[in-house]
Formats: sequence, structure tokens, C-alpha cells
Amino acid sequence: MSVVHAAPLLRLEGITRRFGNVTALDNVSFAVEAGEIHTLLGENGAGKSTLIKILGGIYQPDAGEIWSGEKRVELRQVSDADQLKIRLIHQELSLAPNLTVAENIFLGREPVRFGLLQRGEMNRQVEALLSRLGLTEIRDVTAVVSQLSTAHQQLVEIARALSQEARVLILDEPTSSLSESEVEALFTTLRQLKAQGVGIIYISHRMEEITRLSDRITVLRDGKTVGTARTGEIKPATLIEWMVGRDIKEHFPRPPYKPGEIALKVTGLSSACVHDVSFEVRYGEVLGLSGLVGAGRTELARALFGVDRIHAGTISIDGKIVSINGPRDALRQGLVLVPEDRKHQGLITEQSVAFNITLPWLKKWIHGLRFDDRGRNEIVARTIKGFDVRLSDPEQPMRDLSGGNQQKVLVGRWMEEPPKILILDEPTRGIDVGAREDLYRLIGKLVRQGMALILISSDLDEVLNISHQVGTFQAGRLTGVYPAEQITAAQIMQKLTGEEA
Repeated sequence: MSVVHAAPLLRLEGITRRFGNVTALDNVSFAVEAGEIHTLLGENGAGKSTLIKILGGIYQPDAGEIWSGEKRVELRQVSDADQLKIRLIHQELSLAPNLTVAENIFLGREPVRFGLLQRGEMNRQVEALLSRLGLTEIRDVTAVVSQLSTAHQQLVEIARALSQEARVLILDEPTSSLSESEVEALFTTLRQLKAQGVGIIYISHRMEEITRLSDRITVLRDGKTVGTARTGEIKPATLIEWMVGRDIKEHFPRPPYKPGEIALKVTGLSSACVHDVSFEVRYGEVLGLSGLVGAGRTELARALFGVDRIHAGTISIDGKIVSINGPRDALRQGLVLVPEDRKHQGLITEQSVAFNITLPWLKKWIHGLRFDDRGRNEIVARTIKGFDVRLSDPEQPMRDLSGGNQQKVLVGRWMEEPPKILILDEPTRGIDVGAREDLYRLIGKLVRQGMALILISSDLDEVLNISHQVGTFQAGRLTGVYPAEQITAAQIMQKLTGEEA
């Protein structure tokens, strides 16, 4: 008797999409089965985002076919995808910042009775949803979203997508700002949906996540399908070679440890979210800060950079107590912060790459009413060459660059006049393995040149293997600083969760 195989939930055949003279997708084929978690893997710029936007009805293909089960479909707009119960969680957040958590989750389908919004009922349903999903970090569903951290906003985005029935669920880097406990809660939910027959398309650069969660993996490179394999039948090293077309070392290249004098000393620092923090970092040293989401690491960075007001404590640079009441003061003292949210806090994505590179250095190329175009172009060229920024034209919009190249611009532009102390907040969030390798190499170069560096990261392997010293942050307090080579990831998690034996 012949075996009848059910058609995939969703299948793409020969999908091509062009933007002007650029071919973003070239004859790509991909399918997701019912009850399958299928990872889509590739470097930034490989075509993943374009592909999922086609599935979401945001873009339309120039060629190729899309099938839902046995039926060929056309996704001309977002509502077409919605009717097929295709739910998309974007990497870039799309929340209404002036609405509450509950209002965002129910946006467009609010419970109404006799023409009146049933706000209490809506809040209760959202509280039950968050509890069911294990997203307990969000404690107040009436909080305005703009007041939440980036990580908590990402949890709201996930909850919104999962609040409606899904036939196909697409997640683009959903864990990039989540804590370990939140990641586990999300994975539990995804496995439950898989058991219910939902097809899940998962995009991540974290190899450990992919090998734990996926049934199959498809790799894209330069807009083309490289191959598809079952997760247990392919090695991570092979996947990386498929992604980048070259072999990449699997270890993190920690810079040589040759500490100099104390560059930054913080004593008893307190702000709205940071309490009595003291530490020091030396020239030629990387201090990694590890903590769960909401622990206060970003708030510490903001206080050091003068964004958040300091209530108590002192900051010393080169042995001298300094007053930092705003970013201008921090820059004057040689301290730079590269923020967690590069697109909203670090770059002006609608402007050109050249504009963003030269923005901090207007005084160097604008003299009264005279523009020094040659000087401006030299600044741009130095950053692009020195940080290997890959682009077609310095005047192209920043939004057109991959996440990795945007991050290179954000870090590299400050090296026109290198700071004494550089704070990197989640620098590898949402960038691929090749771009990470580039960024690690650049960090090593800066440290070898004598820069003092503070690395804030939710990736424990990254913190442990790039840093020389590791600080653990919990509830706004620095609970300890340890030599990186003398502490394990398990020990750090015990300290962060308060579960030490």
C-alpha cells in the first residue's frame, strides 16, 4: 500500500525578489511542515528578512509560487497572510509606544460591550496569557510600552503574536534580548505549539538554540538556497561554512591580558535603578557585565554616560573625580557608550551612512558657513576602511546596511578620536556569526591598543570568553567581580538567580 504524504503547511517554490538592480532572493525554495520547527539560517543580508516579509504579505515576489497546503495562494497584503493564520514576530519591534501592554496585545480587536471598551476584562485576559506563556517578567499589563526596557518590549511583541490562533508562526531573532529563564519559557511554548501541529519558522544566529530546538535547518547565502538538512544530521561547523562560504573558528578570541593603570573607578554609584555600585576597569582590559534582563546593567551604562541622573557616588577617570551630568560631559572625559538599541538610540537610519559617521565630528568639517567636503570624506573613508564596513556607497541610507555593518558604523565612528573608555551594550544583538567574528576582532584590536572596555551582554559564552573580568549584576547591584578564566557559566547563573549552594 502506498503512503500518502500530507502537503507542507506552507511551501515556497522558486521565489525571486528584486529591489532595483539588487536581487535579494534568487530562486529560493523552502517549506515548513505541520508540527515542525524549521530554522532559517544565514548571515545578515542573506535574504531571510525579505523572505519572511513575503510570507507576511509585506513584500510580493517578482517570480515564484507560494502554496498553502494543496492550494496556491497570493499574499498581496498583510491581511492575506492574516487570513491564513500566518503570524510574524519581527526582530524590529512594531509596538505602539504610547499604549499599554494590554492595549498593544489586543490592538484592533479590543473587547467591547455596548460600545464601551472592557478594559478590566482585557487586562485580565492579558495577565492570563502572559502566565500561560511563562512571560512573568511583565508584571504590570497597564504599563505604557515606551516605559519598558527593550527586552520587555520584545516579550510584549511575542505575546501579541501568540494571543491569536497560529497555523504558521514565524519568529525573527525572538531571543536576542531575553534572559535564560525567558528563553526557556519561550521554547516550552514553541514545543507546545509544535505538538498542536503548528508549523514554526525560526530565525536565529545562536547555534546552541538552533541545535536544541530545530527539526530541520535551511541555509540562505547571498539570496540563494544553499541547502536543507535535518538538525541531527549536520554539524554546526558545516552550517557555518554554508552560511559564510568559509571556515570560521569556533572559539571567542579573547584579547591578550596586559592591564595598565586604572582607567575608570566607580564608587558607591546610585541612580533610579542602580544601587551602591563600585568597580574599576583598567586600560587594556575588558570588564564583562552579566545579568538577567532588568538587572540594571543598561541603566548603569546610561548613568555613566550621563543619560540617567546620578543620585550618589563618584566617577573617577585617570585617578581624578569627574562630574558627568550629560553625554557631552562623558564625551569630553573620553567615555563613549554604544547603546543596546542601535536603530533608535544610536543611528539615524533614514540618513546616509556618511551622515551617521560624521555626525559626532561636525566641528572638524563645518567651519562657520563653510563645509570642508574633503575633510568629511576622509573621516568617512577612515571608518569604512578601518572597520571593514561593507556597503555600495557611503551616501546610501543607513537602513539598507545589514545589522552587522550598522554596528560597525556605530562603533567605528567614535574611533576618529578614540575614547579612553568604551561601553558596549549588547553589541552582537541580532548580527550574524560572520559579523560577530569581525566585531570580536575589532574589540581585540582596541584593547590591544590600550582602550578600557566594558562589555554588557546577555550571551554568557560571549561574556566569559571575551572578558578578562566578569561582574555579576542582580537587582541593580553589582554582586561580585571574578577573573573570567576562573568562573563557569553555571556558576554565573547560580549567582544571577540566587541559587548558589
